[in-house]
Amino acid sequence: SLGEFMNLEKTTKIFGNSIDKKTVKKAKKTCKKYLKKFGDDSKTEYHLALEENKVLSELGTKNLVLSENPLSELPEKPLIIGNIRMGFGHYRISMAFASCAKALGYSPIWMDLNSFNKTTCTKIISSQNDLYSLGSRLSQKSKLFNKFYWEPLNSEGFRKLTYNAVDQAASSLMTPVFTDIPKDIPFIATHAWPSQAAIHAGMKNVLNAIPDNWPMALHLSEGALHAVQTHSSYLGYKVLRGMAGKKVLKSMKENDIIYTGHYIDHELVSNIEEDCKNRIERIKTQKPMRFLLTVGGAGAQGEFFIGIIKSLLPYIKENKASLFVNVGDHKNVWEAFEKKIPELAQFSKEGLCKTHFEDFAEVKTFSESLTSNENTDLAKGIHIFYDKDIFSAVYSTNLLMRISDVLITKPSELAFYPIPKIHIKRVGGHEMWGAIHSAEIGDGTYECETVESAVAMITEFLEKPEILEKMCNNIVEAKNAGIYNGAYEAIKALAKRGEK
Repeated sequence: SLGEFMNLEKTTKIFGNSIDKKTVKKAKKTCKKYLKKFGDDSKTEYHLALEENKVLSELGTKNLVLSENPLSELPEKPLIIGNIRMGFGHYRISMAFASCAKALGYSPIWMDLNSFNKTTCTKIISSQNDLYSLGSRLSQKSKLFNKFYWEPLNSEGFRKLTYNAVDQAASSLMTPVFTDIPKDIPFIATHAWPSQAAIHAGMKNVLNAIPDNWPMALHLSEGALHAVQTHSSYLGYKVLRGMAGKKVLKSMKENDIIYTGHYIDHELVSNIEEDCKNRIERIKTQKPMRFLLTVGGAGAQGEFFIGIIKSLLPYIKENKASLFVNVGDHKNVWEAFEKKIPELAQFSKEGLCKTHFEDFAEVKTFSESLTSNENTDLAKGIHIFYDKDIFSAVYSTNLLMRISDVLITKPSELAFYPIPKIHIKRVGGHEMWGAIHSAEIGDGTYECETVESAVAMITEFLEKPEILEKMCNNIVEAKNAGIYNGAYEAIKALAKRGEK
């Protein structure tokens, strides 16, 4: 059944550029390997149902789950957000689209292709996710692995048009989960695989929301409208820059790609002025500076975080700083912190280290209590956040961003968010360009590639808070320029495309 199932139309030619026979042969071989390993469900008609998403219910979002019966009536003005769990970034972008979709009057529907456990689709994605997570962690433990394999793969390997050609063939194996979905529903994908699979399945109105700021063929999905967050990405993707070495390729057409701005949640964009005003007020009244440290979905960079936390302990003790740490759904990361930072035990005894575990309602109450400057004492000390639920784990960072002064993050998707940022060492070469873009806008620092440089930057913020104030002003200016309106603009562009 391989010949019937596998679609090679977008493997042999991509945006008018012919792909060599060796790559096409590799694509076929990859698909055969996947079908042999994960099974062939090409003849299976999977059915779907809508299920309440408890964490994102305020965004009007429901999940698509497998069902014994065909999909029943859809909500009014539906918009499907196709995504995968690979790290936290793609979920984070999806949440931004769900938020802005609701604000624009849509009913967002969450479709995670990595959640349909018995399908070939999910088995393929899950295996690739495991490999990516392993690579991310190894890259932080081995300088040789990072230098000679991980960095080149993430910056140049994924950049090649031939890489996309193989992915296009593999994603055609993911179409059975689309059986129940009407072909004309607007579909926004926050990873290329859901976008490619939707196109293979015959969806007519698909937007492919491209992350990061480094053009890579990995993210291409011919047939979809490609949205990018920066002007440099727009030009790089438009001409498929560097995707076949020095060879000049045929470019994308005007209706293939659009610049939108950053994909940011409505709740964050609409409160930028208020949140920045509160940050500046805390500076003026010499309140403790609030740092937010987030652990990525792959759980990498543990040792880097330990050095940062240790550096902040004296400032926290003197009530010059507060620290929020979201370890996501990686409880093992918190356990490692406890072992390697023995001082935390004493902080806990003194009431200066509090845990917020698996209670999303409590996290919401905590953050809501601190959205103004009336209850600043609640933020005192160290606060650790963990939740085994992936939605709670990711969205907790959104809640905490509004009440934090400085976000400490690797320059992945969070590099685009409207909060002052200290960028630490990247995980993969493609992330470097997120920090560069943020530094140019003025809402974040350059990439601090060592623990020492990150600690020095933290000290700089604490001793010279005018840096933070300037970043807050830059964020307000960027909002006025529409830089953070990407999610709204992408949805509007998709709606306009659907009317044609």
